Amino acid sequence: MAYNPLSEAEKIFILHGVQDDFRNDGRSRNDFRPMEFQTNVIASASGSARFCIANSDILVGIKPEIDIPSPNKPNEGKIEFLVDCSANALLDFEGRGGEELASEITNCLKLTYSSPYAFDLKSLCILPRHQCWKLYIDILILQCAGNLYDAISLAVKCALYNLRIPRVTSALLDGGNVDLVLSDDPSDCDRINAESLPILMTVCKIGDYCIVDPSIDEENCSTSSAVIGVSGNKITTIKTISGGSFHADTLNNSIDLTISTAKYLNDKLMVSLKQEERQMESKNIQKCSFLN
Repeated sequence: MAYNPLSEAEKIFILHGVQDDFRNDGRSRNDFRPMEFQTNVIASASGSARFCIANSDILVGIKPEIDIPSPNKPNEGKIEFLVDCSANALLDFEGRGGEELASEITNCLKLTYSSPYAFDLKSLCILPRHQCWKLYIDILILQCAGNLYDAISLAVKCALYNLRIPRVTSALLDGGNVDLVLSDDPSDCDRINAESLPILMTVCKIGDYCIVDPSIDEENCSTSSAVIGVSGNKITTIKTISGGSFHADTLNNSIDLTISTAKYLNDKLMVSLKQEERQMESKNIQKCSFLN
């Protein structure tokens, strides 16, 4: 959570707005700010996306590499997250200021994607106990305007939808050595089923009410905040991100709110991702990058 000093009058204004279900930017308690995304933005990555919620700007790139499965999970692949905060994103991120936040977000993503409801790691296995795919997911926070957990989870979901993994046409075990043959056709690839990939939802309690998609000012007015991972109608993880606590009834109401909101958001996102993909294919647009 970024620190943004507010006067008592500003805090009271935000509190009264939440109570009246009319926040300082005109939203209700259950509304998200405008979102934009673009996939296929990094030419050197196998899957990439840039995602914005208001002025929160996230860039994600994914590279798959062949690895050896873990001994305790011989028939599963691996996934690794790396979060980096640009010093230009927020003054709090200068020097080592963003390392703690990046570590917290990384651990939350690892916990969320380790849930069996979130991601089927078995789909990344090539040859049990011998070879599997390991996905390196690099996340760069370009700009912060609050609600980083939600923005990052949505950016990762878009990048995983865009991911193309080379198809293994042959996997043979010869004398303890694995011989893999990958398809030479760039269009012959495997895709990730992104439909049930988790979405992180941040819920902040301000006064007697909870809100979603908090801005930086609202985050600093909240008495307690929690990040709830949702995959379909399943909860993958719950993490508090402030010093406060939730009453049991408030937490149950927050879970109900996040499940319904995440389902609506996921449906809209998947429709938009498929629509963008059809437009790219119909125009035969080659992969390009604003980083080139």
